[in-house]
Amino acid sequence: MNNSKAKQYKQAFVTHVDENRLMDCMRCGFCLPACPTYIHSDFDETQSPRGRIALMKAVRDGLVQWDGSIEEAFDLCLGCRACEPACPAGVQYGTLIEETREAILDVKAQSVKEKAIRKGAFDHLFADQRKMKTAVKLLTFYQQSGLQKVIRKVGFMELFPPFMKDMEKALPAPSKSEGIRLSKRVGTTKVAFFTGCLMDTMFQETNRHTIELLQYLGCEVVIPKGQQCCGALQGHSGEMERAKRNAEKNLNAFDVSSVDYIVNNAGGCGAFLYEYDRLVTSDSPYYEQAKAFVAKQIDITTLLVKLGIINELEGIEPSSEIVTYQDSCHLRNVNGVKAEPRAIVKALSGKYFIEMPSAHLCCGSAGIYNLLQPEMASTILRSKMEEIKGIKATTIVTTNPGCLLQMKVGVERAGLSKTSRAMHIVDFIHEKVYNKM
Repeated sequence: MNNSKAKQYKQAFVTHVDENRLMDCMRCGFCLPACPTYIHSDFDETQSPRGRIALMKAVRDGLVQWDGSIEEAFDLCLGCRACEPACPAGVQYGTLIEETREAILDVKAQSVKEKAIRKGAFDHLFADQRKMKTAVKLLTFYQQSGLQKVIRKVGFMELFPPFMKDMEKALPAPSKSEGIRLSKRVGTTKVAFFTGCLMDTMFQETNRHTIELLQYLGCEVVIPKGQQCCGALQGHSGEMERAKRNAEKNLNAFDVSSVDYIVNNAGGCGAFLYEYDRLVTSDSPYYEQAKAFVAKQIDITTLLVKLGIINELEGIEPSSEIVTYQDSCHLRNVNGVKAEPRAIVKALSGKYFIEMPSAHLCCGSAGIYNLLQPEMASTILRSKMEEIKGIKATTIVTTNPGCLLQMKVGVERAGLSKTSRAMHIVDFIHEKVYNKM
């Protein structure tokens, strides 16, 4: 790399990566056993949070020149943030990796293809819910028209990478009806529902079940118009300005003062929504609005427990299926929610619940990581499926659409589709309590 380019990377890191956050790291190593990429790279220090922070500092200080190995170290980070609860110094690693990716984006030349993909995804698909719904309608047509069967029969999918072939098999069935209709029920608790971009299109049935459960437990549910993708995919890809744009649209959409809670059913979305007051800086006209918005955020499992779902589940006879739970990384590591979903699943499964040994570690989905880094994602997923086989689980419950798709892919790859299934926790609850509702 020429000296001019090296200086550009150094300056970009000075501009975007906060040195005070870097200096919080004490190099103690408590993060190492919590990091999936460190574990699955034969304990390569450059694939650990501690190692990546050292590289950030070295690039920022001009002590190392940027090259492919440094870029790979940052690219291979899942962004799961499991290192944060393990860190005794409270290092804000999630913020540091986002700042790093923003710095890289400032300097690195993008190909025409990459520019087109980023613009299509972040300025259109994930910036306008109407376009997302149009895309999913095309996907529904592909599934329902017979085209999917033809494509598979002629072997066209063999032209795609293995992970995309498996993802195509794991796509959820099309929603049975168009749109979600709210009842006029007035409850003692009023909640605004953040529907999410994928959840409101590809997983619309889960959203419908979410609303039915909330209404069953006495909630008045409202769905604010004008809400957009939370911005997580943009933020995790270094596109912070685009993430802020989506955040501002969502802040405008929600009348925070009129509701008790803002509930979501996607762990990854919930974590990003929970940090809107960090995304929107203190000098922004949206800052106070963001703080009020964050204060009302709640995950669906936490709210269901607050509303008494555990008592409602008493008397439901558990089936003999062996059930396990895979954490949503961000729900666990950012929002700190790990007991509530387990309490619900245990209440429904009784003695048939078995904890997955590595449930607290990322499944390899991590937004679009499984598409960008298929080799590491597949390595992580294989280890998960070995555990599923070991405990003989027939139902894998999770709380995030990306995790759900990843588990479905894992089931297909491991040849377990006849004996095991993956489900969103809302659908699992709804299936069990449907006859009571």
